[in-house]
Amino acid sequence: MANNLTTIITSATKTVEINRANPTVIIGERINPTGRKAVLAALKEGNFEQVRQDALDQVAAGAPMLDVNAGVPGADEPALLQEVLRNVMAVTDVPLSIDTANPKALEAALQLYQGKPLVNSTNGEEKSLQAVLPLVKEYGAAVIGLCMDDNGIPPTPEARLAVAAKIIERAAKLGIPAEDVVIDPLVLTLGADSQAGLITLKTAELVVKEFGVNITMGASNVSFGLPDRRALNATFIAMAIHAGLTCPITNPLVEAVKTAVLAADLAMGRDDYGMRWIQDFRQRQKKVNAE
Repeated sequence: MANNLTTIITSATKTVEINRANPTVIIGERINPTGRKAVLAALKEGNFEQVRQDALDQVAAGAPMLDVNAGVPGADEPALLQEVLRNVMAVTDVPLSIDTANPKALEAALQLYQGKPLVNSTNGEEKSLQAVLPLVKEYGAAVIGLCMDDNGIPPTPEARLAVAAKIIERAAKLGIPAEDVVIDPLVLTLGADSQAGLITLKTAELVVKEFGVNITMGASNVSFGLPDRRALNATFIAMAIHAGLTCPITNPLVEAVKTAVLAADLAMGRDDYGMRWIQDFRQRQKKVNAE
């Protein structure tokens, strides 16, 4: 079994160390116009107030990192992503994940960012590896590697492990160490395939055993199209933490999910004397009493 590696992500003033021995790092997902009509409309108008508020709310809810996406159809994404980053960095100093599939937008963001960001993302496709990894190396970033390639998303954990191995190997050839590659085993909805969650969990276990790298995922994808999504998401994320998940991209404002993360950390021995669990419980009680 490989040693657990530590991925270090920084802002100008703060450092986050991602490791399976540490508490789970929630990467706040809400700065993203996809599926959020109000945010999409505001960004089209050049209004960044919601972006700034989303940043503040997620950090207040306990997210040590934020994912930043500016994928507005028809927009000048390099310029827009820079502006979104400026607004986020103006109101909070937590480290950021730069979320774009546009290499030009990625480079523009990397030029602006102060610190060592997490790039979201590359994958096993040749086009993606060739476009993203050199930028990751040039700017000293860390990167998320998605377990998909030119043939799509592999149907088995073993095949997804092979894609992860390819990404880690290609990164190493450019001088990017394994600790700076965070693997996403990819979560598909259980509504379409009842084995989807199990395949993701097994992939995470295999990747951790083989390489010791950190694991991320958009955990809420597991419940797409199903009822009672919050309960399902919370259960799955706790199971994924046991399988090796260290830095999920999720919404820290969803209390059920945040509580599941804290409970999993406590059960996994990552919360000495339950202090984080007790503190969060007291905050939840204050909120209930105030209502």
